[in-house]
Amino acid sequence: MSKIIKPTGNELIINAQDLPLGRLAAYAAKKALLGEKIIIANCEKAIISGNKKDILADYLHRRERGTVTKGPFFSKLPEKIVQRAIRGMLPYKKGKGKEAFKRIIIVKGPMQGMQEIKVKKDMPLKYVTVEKISKLL
Repeated sequence: MSKIIKPTGNELIINAQDLPLGRLAAYAAKKALLGEKIIIANCEKAIISGNKKDILADYLHRRERGTVTKGPFFSKLPEKIVQRAIRGMLPYKKGKGKEAFKRIIIVKGPMQGMQEIKVKKDMPLKYVTVEKISKLL
């Protein structure tokens, strides 16, 4: 069940391909707190830098933590993995954080009108895409 999103022209559409997940999440959270609407496209192609085995072991450990009934709950979907990273950059338990979190939409796949954001784009030698993590979980 995917949402059909039609850009109206007043939101910022970010292409997440080959962007570090942490920097993308920090940028999106900062813009959302300032009141901008944000759509993040190609979320499954965002990268997490580091040793592949260590990253995958970390996500598996997070997923196994807790119980089935009480949580914490981690999703397998790439959109939800990116959404959880962005939520971690926001004060989501406070009013302004909740409102900012509602202004962020995450989409799997490309969209028309995507923009490149200016972040340090040093492609690390060792990295894993969110899509690979999602398939492992």
